Amino acid sequence: MQTNIDFLKVENLSKTYIAGSPPVFENVNFDIQQGEFVCIIGHSGCGKTTILNVLAGLEEASSGYAYMLGREIKGPSLERGVVFQGHALMPWMTVLQNINFAVKSKYPDWPKAKITAHSEKYIELVGLGAAKQKRPSELSGGMKQRVGVARAFAIEPKMLLLDEPFGALDALTRGVIQDELLKICASTKQTVFMITHDVDEAILLSDKIMLMSNGPNARIAEIVENTLPKNRERATMHHDPMYYPMRNHLVDFLVHRSKLVQQSSHAPQNQNNVRDITQRLKPRLVRPGKEQMVSNQSTQMN
Repeated sequence: MQTNIDFLKVENLSKTYIAGSPPVFENVNFDIQQGEFVCIIGHSGCGKTTILNVLAGLEEASSGYAYMLGREIKGPSLERGVVFQGHALMPWMTVLQNINFAVKSKYPDWPKAKITAHSEKYIELVGLGAAKQKRPSELSGGMKQRVGVARAFAIEPKMLLLDEPFGALDALTRGVIQDELLKICASTKQTVFMITHDVDEAILLSDKIMLMSNGPNARIAEIVENTLPKNRERATMHHDPMYYPMRNHLVDFLVHRSKLVQQSSHAPQNQNNVRDITQRLKPRLVRPGKEQMVSNQSTQMN
């Protein structure tokens, strides 16, 4: 009997939209442990949002599988909360009513007072207590996204899926919501899968960063462990000795290595050598800064 089950496991995931055309991505493999915050970065068109939609149960892969707690993901579920780039709020409802609607969907047997109290807790967590009776038309873009985050957390999902939820916000508002997200995740031990194009956002928020090569035939080329301290803060993390090795590694991948990985995927391969093909497709595990420290220590000992 299997006892050590990954919280989330993706195996050989591929997606092709038009028969005969190359896949947007192929042979995508990764796992996420419970309580991890994982970001995925890659150029537009590599299939990041499609992967998120598969995890949400909103879209089917052409091949491969995605499992959560040992069960294959098939169709949407309130076990997975999603925050999209757009706020997707119901305009005729107030902030409180929008969140109440989601909570009632998850807990249909709860009395109205309990639903309201539960919703208000998450409204307070994102700093919108004073705006709970306002409708979306009365809110700023940042406030609308906070409602989306509160709504996702209020249904108490086992996993939170975020599709660039802060991409359209100004830097100041984005920073405030990121800090709120970190606090909520720390208090709830929430498992998160997040798409971002912002390298510094990924460094601040994530435990691991998955780097995708360019599409078509995109794949996860590297899984980067965040080597900065867990209690890092936006205002001071750039002083940490691990910050620039981490940031430089991510930027260099996006500017240079992502293209090279894509080119190598089209190079002729010996189809009889299964081991070589498997190794080529396996994501490289990287610990920027730490690897250099180990190398320097070995040099000094010699």
